[in-house]
Amino acid sequence: MSNDFPSSKFERGTRIAKTGLKVGTNYAKRYLRKKSGKEDDSGDGNFHAENAKQVFQEFTKLRGTALKIAQGMSMDQGFLPEEFAEVMSQAQYSVPPINKALVRSIIKRELGKYPEQLFASFESEAFAAASIGQVHKAELKDGRKVAIKIQYPNVRETIDSDLGLAKILMKRIVKKGADIDPYFDEVKQTLLDETDYQKEGKQIDLFRERFGGLNIVIPEWVEEYSTDKVLCMTYLEGRHLGEFLKEDPSQEQRNHFGQLLWDFFHEQIKDMDFVHADTHPGNFLFTYDDKLGVIDFGCVKKFPEEFFMNYLRLLPTHLADDEEAIRELYKKLNVIKPNADNPEHEERYFNFARNYGMTFAEPYKHEFFDFGDKDYRNSIKHYTKDAPIGNEPRGSQHFLYTTRVHLGLYNLLMKMGAHIDTSKSKEILSDMLDVNFGELKEAG
Repeated sequence: MSNDFPSSKFERGTRIAKTGLKVGTNYAKRYLRKKSGKEDDSGDGNFHAENAKQVFQEFTKLRGTALKIAQGMSMDQGFLPEEFAEVMSQAQYSVPPINKALVRSIIKRELGKYPEQLFASFESEAFAAASIGQVHKAELKDGRKVAIKIQYPNVRETIDSDLGLAKILMKRIVKKGADIDPYFDEVKQTLLDETDYQKEGKQIDLFRERFGGLNIVIPEWVEEYSTDKVLCMTYLEGRHLGEFLKEDPSQEQRNHFGQLLWDFFHEQIKDMDFVHADTHPGNFLFTYDDKLGVIDFGCVKKFPEEFFMNYLRLLPTHLADDEEAIRELYKKLNVIKPNADNPEHEERYFNFARNYGMTFAEPYKHEFFDFGDKDYRNSIKHYTKDAPIGNEPRGSQHFLYTTRVHLGLYNLLMKMGAHIDTSKSKEILSDMLDVNFGELKEAG
């Protein structure tokens, strides 16, 4: 256990730079050994996993924004080796917790009393720890079982310095003159929102009101024991995806929970309101009475209506394979440039984006879709690996989170190997976009 949270810009910068240099050197040496014939591909899996462990080890000490980067790495569907992404998935819900004495002092400072004075019981060992905070089980004096999320010290204060450092590193990688500020501004605002636990409490209430029905379970915010750095909510019983899969669930169980995830995603779209924008395994529970628990509401986005509707319109235009309409939407969404210096490169990128969009649209062509299909998974990987975009950021900054939601959903369903009934989701999208999916299928 550690209460060490390096918060100075210099110390955090030094650690990140050293880690990057060490891992970069490891990969460079391995590349040379392969080129000289001294090594083959057989040990690739272990090599990637070991390097990921080195990155993860340092990022867990830094927590905060650094661990958010690790979470992003775990969402990958092709840019990183699979073994690397798999190790990084630990950043979602298994990070070494901070010192017990520090936990006590944070609760005293935030809530005015020590945990043993406030609660009927309080487990000093955290049962979950991630990038911004860790979670403890407790029981209120009225008998309710709760989860207490405690923010690591100084996380909010490190956001500027961490993102400043990341921006410096990114400017060395991206094409000269590329404007990366809108992307960083979007990430910064989201991280500031995620470190405001009062705001998260209100989001819990909002989602509970919208979705707390028969098959979706959302905790109840306990405002009395919450501040902007401590969040109290009722405790949900259930297991994360990894634990669920270890139980060797039947295809029927996989389909059931996969369908709940798919339908939850589409019900959110229907309201044109806030969207749960952090679709990774750590934020969902599969309950023992066959419901879907949604447990983290720090990263919740409300997208500008014009962007969001154009994003949704990508689906019918790809299904109809309407090249002119696709091209027009790509221009509106800043995916392609209308008057590019290099039209050939632009056309290559257009064709790549169009084919990738077709792959995302594929499930909607079918009444039932099998996300366990290996060919489908490989096709998604193929497009992420072979992107011709290189070091040039493209698309609206809002794509950062719509892609995270959409790709995160597909990633979960592929891991589950779920078979999904798409009829209800197509009804929702038909109403919103005034399209007929049957006609689109024939046109495409």
